[in-house]
Amino acid sequence: MKADRPPEVAAGTRGLALYLAGRFLIEAAALAQATVTGWLIYRLYGAPLALGMIGLVQFVPMALLTLPAGEWCDRLSPRRLLIAGLALQAVCALLFAWLACAPVPGLGLFYALLFASGAARAVIEPAGQALLPGLVNAAVLPRAIARSSAVWQIAVIAGPALGGAACVLGAPFAYATCGLALLASIAATVALRAHRVAPVERATLKTRLARVREGLRFVRSQPVVLGAISLDLFAVLLGGASALLPVYARDILHTDSFGLGLLRSAPAAGACLMALLQSHRPPRRTIGLQLFAAVAAFGLATLVFAFSTSCALSLAALALLGASDMVSVNIRTTLVQLATPEAMRGRVAAVNMLFIGASSELGAFESGVAAALFGTVAAVAIGGAGTLAVAAVWMRLFPALRKADRLPTLQSVN
Repeated sequence: MKADRPPEVAAGTRGLALYLAGRFLIEAAALAQATVTGWLIYRLYGAPLALGMIGLVQFVPMALLTLPAGEWCDRLSPRRLLIAGLALQAVCALLFAWLACAPVPGLGLFYALLFASGAARAVIEPAGQALLPGLVNAAVLPRAIARSSAVWQIAVIAGPALGGAACVLGAPFAYATCGLALLASIAATVALRAHRVAPVERATLKTRLARVREGLRFVRSQPVVLGAISLDLFAVLLGGASALLPVYARDILHTDSFGLGLLRSAPAAGACLMALLQSHRPPRRTIGLQLFAAVAAFGLATLVFAFSTSCALSLAALALLGASDMVSVNIRTTLVQLATPEAMRGRVAAVNMLFIGASSELGAFESGVAAALFGTVAAVAIGGAGTLAVAAVWMRLFPALRKADRLPTLQSVN
């Protein structure tokens, strides 16, 4: 018979379970909504640039709010900020459902709601990252991060597939389902109880800006952290093909909204398998070389997908792309968490999320513009080649990252 766990361990286990459940619902709803929105906009307007604009209008509020949101996390409660962001995201989903009921919904209204949704994500992401270290102790944080990544990837598998399937029943139904999932995630977050650092004194605008700059200076002062975050920024900025998946689904692979959901789920399927593997066998040696190898594999998989006209090959290439990206995500996330002092986690998480948001959302815009100029296949192929070039350049620019060996030794930068 197993011995009873200490109360603090039991509380931490319960808190982590609630956190993971909420994270699943948040990401599944967000990805389902993205799938429905991309399919609907391309079906109605038929322009790759219209898909690219989705990324741009979501990036603008993220660029404006992510760093202040990180500072709010360090001064206030990450849990309360997360609840506020989720409430806004749920309202956006329900308004999307109302908008989709119109025979020909206005594109400007879509972009307005996407802008508001981007603002919500700017708060949700750094708050969620800053909340996790308060639920578990430092000794098990790498394993908790791997589990969180696995749950996130399961959501990224389920979300697009469910979104594509729900879209068959109508876009309003799909959006309303996303709104209900977000309301459930609010309930899970409300039930969380996490320790937090002592609040800082009441801040003026000047001191708040100084605290934001302090977070930026910290990232810049750590070559390994800066190298890992910026590598992800430029690799995904150039190599992202997800924004053009509606074009591939309808015009190249000749499938429907459910097929688009499968294409969006394929990277997460590969990433989920990799995350589960790493949760049991996390990377311990030569992590720098593993990171660069993963980015190179990401670029190669993007090239294969670019020229594929077979659904099976395209799904396999996207799965490999997701698996390689997960290696990069786990190494970068663990590195940043271990290297960051507790009192600065919100601001550093915000810098990290701003870089990730720039790579994802601006990458979508870049893909849409490139597709409009050069064609869809050429745009994705150029991005894959660009990712390989970034990996080669960053190996020379950040030798400390290339030579990084063990994760525990990186904790010394704290």
